[in-house]
Amino acid sequence: MFELVQAGGWLMIPILLCSVISAAICLERFWTLRSEQVAPRHLLVRVWNWIKNSEMDNRRLKELRSGSPLGQILAAGIVSHRQGRDLMKESIEEVANQVVHDMERYLNTLGTIAAITPLLGLLGTVIGMIKVFSAIRLEGTGNAAVLAGGISEALITTAAGLTVAIPSLFFYRFFLRKVDELVIYMEQEALKLVEVLSSDRTEPADTKRPEIAQMANQ
Repeated sequence: MFELVQAGGWLMIPILLCSVISAAICLERFWTLRSEQVAPRHLLVRVWNWIKNSEMDNRRLKELRSGSPLGQILAAGIVSHRQGRDLMKESIEEVANQVVHDMERYLNTLGTIAAITPLLGLLGTVIGMIKVFSAIRLEGTGNAAVLAGGISEALITTAAGLTVAIPSLFFYRFFLRKVDELVIYMEQEALKLVEVLSSDRTEPADTKRPEIAQMANQ
């Protein structure tokens, strides 16, 4: 391994650094973007049971916010539901934008690595070929060792750059797709909550659930 790095020249250092960063981002995103952690199934059903059974208090609300990103979105809708459907949707969208931003964390870096590592490999190829032609100009074509060294440097950096770029691009696309799927699911759950709480607001004032009104006023 060290021989390959040494043969590839100094450009192998940033390529290897990019590979380490890419691997770290992939591991972190795999752990963070687990479906059960971001958008637990049946969370909306559990929340509605809390509301229906008059169990939605500040402790439940705090638990909901800290439990998952979907919980943060649902909590925003619950707190603001008495302010009207439009304001409730605005509150949900505001929190959802922050949630999506957190879900896409480091993905731009991963995409940049996928784009830049082939260029680093290409730069190594150019530098290696420059050395080859310089050797030909100075010593002719008789010194095979010098020519082989330049060609080797050119090929190794290109191969290393592509080796890092291909999986980085794959996982970049994979995580973007994962985020899109989670966002669509959370949007659907948030819309269900909006519809349920909006219909609840149409009931007479004395039938509205007091626990939600108390949280909305805090």
